[in-house]
Amino acid sequence: MTNSNQLFATLELAKDYFEKTFDSENTFDVCIKVITIRNLPTLTVYVSGLINSDTLTELLASLQWQEEEDITDEVAYFHAHFNYHGNEESTSIDDFLLGVLSGRVGFITQNGFCFLSEFRQYPGRNPEEPDNEKVIRGSRDGFAENIIQNAGLIRRRIRSEKLRFQMHHLTTLGQTDVAVSYMENLVNEKHLHWLIERLHQINHDGLTMGDKSLEEWLFKQKFHPVPFVRYSERPDIVAAHLLEGHIAIIVDTSPSVMLMPVTMFHLLQHAEEYRQAPIVGTMMRILRYIAVIFSLTLLPLWYLLVTNDNLLPEKLAFLGSKEPSEIPLFLQMIVADIGLEYLRLAAIHTPTPLSTAMGLLAGITIGQIAIDVGLFSSEVVLYIAITAIFTFALPSYELSISVKIFRLLLLTSTALFGLNGFFIGGFIIFSYLCSLKPMNVPYLWPLIPFFPKAFMRVVIRFPVSQDAPRPYIVGAKQRKRS
Repeated sequence: MTNSNQLFATLELAKDYFEKTFDSENTFDVCIKVITIRNLPTLTVYVSGLINSDTLTELLASLQWQEEEDITDEVAYFHAHFNYHGNEESTSIDDFLLGVLSGRVGFITQNGFCFLSEFRQYPGRNPEEPDNEKVIRGSRDGFAENIIQNAGLIRRRIRSEKLRFQMHHLTTLGQTDVAVSYMENLVNEKHLHWLIERLHQINHDGLTMGDKSLEEWLFKQKFHPVPFVRYSERPDIVAAHLLEGHIAIIVDTSPSVMLMPVTMFHLLQHAEEYRQAPIVGTMMRILRYIAVIFSLTLLPLWYLLVTNDNLLPEKLAFLGSKEPSEIPLFLQMIVADIGLEYLRLAAIHTPTPLSTAMGLLAGITIGQIAIDVGLFSSEVVLYIAITAIFTFALPSYELSISVKIFRLLLLTSTALFGLNGFFIGGFIIFSYLCSLKPMNVPYLWPLIPFFPKAFMRVVIRFPVSQDAPRPYIVGAKQRKRS
């Protein structure tokens, strides 16, 4: 009876197959060579850049030719002498190929029995603190591009046998490793089944843009400007969400982890709130909520007041541009706001040693000259800068970009229709956010629908010693934390 892992008739046929499959003459990083494990001729197949070659060489050096032995059972002989962790028998050629391309070492014996051994060592950087989620106090480690390393950083913080990392291979050509992480005793089964079903529906050749591409596939995002997941590069944030009953998705080659389901208020939280005293964390949280409101409404509201004198109170009579300009106020604001976005783009694409000089040049020289020649009024530059500060205060980069889009729409409707345009535009934006229900979770919960106790906990950072239940919207199996 043929064993399930006997995939080739002979070692020579296996060697010919892999040399043709990988086109060995034109592929330098795939190694295909015959070695002996004691007295057993074995074909090894591996990708040199994805394995720990030192460990493999050291192990094989200790298994060179010994005295003559009779080999009656190659499978048992291989397991007996190549007793290395992660050994498993391969049951199909596709499974064997995927293992090799994922960084494992493939072994094929003289009679075509196939095995995969764990020697993975992916290239990448060491864990370091992420730039966009820095804290004054707290851990300095962050996710890297290695899915195994990222899973280890989470496992280090949650030492529970209930923590799961469910592996999936997505796309036809990329075969990207994607791990779905959750607490088995907490996760909402409906959310988990919905997610797994969506993963199986993905039919594409690759996820080269990593987690962002996966988000668009999962939620069929189309042209929605707001993010439907929370991205985090901090293991402590991901661990905290997992303990609340959320689901985390780790995509290989991506240094950030996706958290779901989330609401807009999750996107406005930051680890620093929990690294300070509760009253300090509450103050920081409230300031952040004020920032998102002002980031959206400050420019349109200022434009509305200075262009409608009847709406401007006497105590605010100082508002309004004092310098004459040939350029309409609305156009000044649009150009200045878009110009600030160009500065941000330039800073991203400018080497770090030059970015500071570029910022000084653009902010001081160009800004001041634009005011002197009459391109912008000084008050427009002031309010654009204040609005930018409010926008930069938002912890989620994806949400801050969405707020910019909404702000331009609100400013345009205000310029076209005045007071009515301001309130109608604001109502449309609010209604749009209320209509969103990714994973059947209201985007503005607990504000809409209104849950007073949950909303109080969203606004106030209560001490962790208080008996706070897990968020209702997550649907965890156990709401009580103990």
